[in-house]
Amino acid sequence: MGYSYRILTLRGSTLISNDFLIDPVDTATELPRRYLCPFVSEPFVIDGDLTKAVWQSAPWTEPFLDIEGDVRPRPRFRTRAKMAWDETNFYIAAYLEEPHLSATLTNHDDIVFHDNDFEIFIDPDDDTEMYYEIEVNAFGTIFDLLLEKTYRNGGPARHEWLLPGMQHAVRLDGTINDPSDTDKGWSVEFALPWKSLAEKAGKMSCPPQNGDAWRVNFSRVQWRYRIEDGQYHKEPGAEDNWVWSPQGIIDMHLPDRWGYVEFRR
Repeated sequence: MGYSYRILTLRGSTLISNDFLIDPVDTATELPRRYLCPFVSEPFVIDGDLTKAVWQSAPWTEPFLDIEGDVRPRPRFRTRAKMAWDETNFYIAAYLEEPHLSATLTNHDDIVFHDNDFEIFIDPDDDTEMYYEIEVNAFGTIFDLLLEKTYRNGGPARHEWLLPGMQHAVRLDGTINDPSDTDKGWSVEFALPWKSLAEKAGKMSCPPQNGDAWRVNFSRVQWRYRIEDGQYHKEPGAEDNWVWSPQGIIDMHLPDRWGYVEFRR
């Protein structure tokens, strides 16, 4: 059986409770996480629909945990990702359970993690330098950047960097910015071209050779909101960070603690 949890929200003067059920997960966390990424032979449309046949052959990752790992409470909402690849692209998809879909930012390279978001981190050659970060919110707004070094090693982060040819799509399972109802969640889907990822891939082949492994991680920034007078109000500093491969510390910019994605034919 799964375990259930209850979320209480205030609507005007009324306290509303919502019950959710999550699948059980093993409390033991093997770090770093590993994922065997399947090869796909047929191209497909990037539209945010994760029910497509191509995704049925790709396994889900483990449900995300808190960025600090098992020392922190389990996330309130489940997040999982899938990956696949072909000779042209690295494909990434995720589904984020979310009872209250919300977003505010609409301009490319807005600081998207000021909204609830999904984030991708890729360090192809595992050298902790020249790695990629891509963020998206429920509007589909992108914030993409290149990190020459980790922040603790002096950065800098190049916000002007773009990933040419990237495709992405968001699909909402509910209504956005409407506190009066309860939503189910949202899905994201990406196609990242190998020819663009090759820019800072170092010694790694793009597309990969069978059996190559890249450092990858995913993060979900989830803010805590209160509902008051029919509006969402973000609680200052009330930010959760849920990730695929826990870091052990509140810092995503430690690529040597990310997971491994192994590309298999």
